[in-house]
Amino acid sequence: MTGETRPKIQKSDEEWRKDLTPEQYHVTREHGTERAFTGPYWDNKREGVYRCVACGRPLFSSETKYDSGTGWPSFYAPMDDDAVSLHKDQSYSMTRTEVRCAECDSHLGHVFDDGPAPTGLRYCMNGNALNFEEK
Repeated sequence: MTGETRPKIQKSDEEWRKDLTPEQYHVTREHGTERAFTGPYWDNKREGVYRCVACGRPLFSSETKYDSGTGWPSFYAPMDDDAVSLHKDQSYSMTRTEVRCAECDSHLGHVFDDGPAPTGLRYCMNGNALNFEEK
C-alpha cells in the first residue's frame, strides 16, 4: 500500500489508556522509552511481522531485523516507505529523528544513520510499541 494516504487514527487519552498497558501507553503516547535489554523482541529471532501495538499497522519485517547490540529491536528499513513518519526530536539536549507510526502517530523509537547495508539506517524501536505476528 505504498503511496496510499490513510486517515490518522484518533482516540481520546482515555481510549488510549483503556486499549494499552501502562508500559505501552508510556512509550507510544508519552514518547517514553524502555530500558535497554528489558522490553520484548530485542532478542527475538523468529520470522514474522512487527505491528504497531496501538493500531495494528504492519511496520517492520523480521527480514530487516538485525542485532545492533543496543538492547532494542533494530531494523534497517520499515516494511513500506509510508509505514512510519519521521519527526525532529530535540528532547534531552540532543537532536534525533523520532519514528512514529504513520497511521496512529504512536511513538516507536528513533532512527540513526549507523545501520548496516543496504540502507545504512538503524530503526531503534521500543519493543513495547510493537506486537509480533509470527509467520
